Amino acid sequence: MLSVLRLEDAEEMVSVLDDEGLYEFIGGVPPSLKELRSRYEHFLARPERTHETWLNWIVRRASDTVAIGTLQATLVTTASGQAVAEVSWVIGTRWHKQGFASEAARALVGWLRERGIAEVCAHIDACHHASAVVADRAGLHATAGRRDGEVLWRTG
Repeated sequence: MLSVLRLEDAEEMVSVLDDEGLYEFIGGVPPSLKELRSRYEHFLARPERTHETWLNWIVRRASDTVAIGTLQATLVTTASGQAVAEVSWVIGTRWHKQGFASEAARALVGWLRERGIAEVCAHIDACHHASAVVADRAGLHATAGRRDGEVLWRTG
């Protein structure tokens, strides 16, 4: 179950994002409530680049609506007018290995494709095998593309 990100979600999300293990591949440290509120304010603002749209959701467990992670998609319109989405997901460590990330990523990719997004991609650390599995289950395929040690995955 997804809900659109709201500033009020920061308080609930602090405990979801509080494990330093989540940042092994993406860098950083667990955010404080103040830092997370600031981040969410930035997400909720309009992007400075007019050819971008930011979409952010809270992933909630369907059985009880408890927040367990986040999904993000940055939509970019290319010079040719084609819409491309770069996606990411973070599921709190307490909910790892239960299929939530795969289910959420599949839902996100499907939702974007249903809305005419021609290409969906993600950049995943070459050593982050769990995220590679999630990407594969969401219908993305590893490419030869690399950026800062991350593999470019995209729909085929």
